[in-house]
Amino acid sequence: MFYKNLIVFNDAPENYQLGHQDPATTIVEGMIDFHGFLLLVLIIIGIFVCWMLFTLLKKFDHTIHSIPNKFTHASLLEIVWTIIPAIILLVIAWPSFVLLYSLDEYIDPSITLKIVGHQWYWSYEYSDFAVEKTSLNFDAYMIATNDLTLGAFRLLEVDNRVVLPIKTHIRLLITAADVLHSWAVPSFGIKVDACPGRLTQASIFIKREGTFYGQCSEICGINHGFMPIVIKTVSINTYTNWLVTKLENSI
Repeated sequence: MFYKNLIVFNDAPENYQLGHQDPATTIVEGMIDFHGFLLLVLIIIGIFVCWMLFTLLKKFDHTIHSIPNKFTHASLLEIVWTIIPAIILLVIAWPSFVLLYSLDEYIDPSITLKIVGHQWYWSYEYSDFAVEKTSLNFDAYMIATNDLTLGAFRLLEVDNRVVLPIKTHIRLLITAADVLHSWAVPSFGIKVDACPGRLTQASIFIKREGTFYGQCSEICGINHGFMPIVIKTVSINTYTNWLVTKLENSI
């Protein structure tokens, strides 16, 4: 059956997956575009090198070219094989630097989310709403395989999902309470180390609604593979209603 205008996003890992997960931020879109551009450059270089090797083996076979030429250097050839690779590197470096600097760009955030890594779970705090008597924070533990519902992802589901609004500048403050962790969500293009005693800052701007999955990407101990990350992105109105409900329950 054909459904018109039906778009299904890949926001979680799949079996035998080779490509990227679908982007949810402009940063990931830039990464995927740069990956495709770089792959094209590598294919062209690979084809050229293979053609050169084939030509040399064919034209300079001892049966065809039995008397070798004697020369010490070729100035034109040396200039060409120095300038062309330099130009290729500049062509590659320009979009790479643009993407790299855009990752460190911080715009005045509307929301701050504090993330703390533990052995072996994540703690979240909505810092903008942490006052003397009210604090919006919770822990997120992985759901055991026996407790999963139909359609849930094994080793990726948590009991408390993080809810964030779309089309909003969000600041992430990431740290750890014990050992090194790494907060990584592929669809956001973010992978930030959580270091004990250090507060690391990152920013994201999510473009669409969905449920996004990630995992700790630092070998942090025996249960390293059992501290997943689940982010649910919603509209700003839905986020406001969720926020009000959470604050009322925490009082």
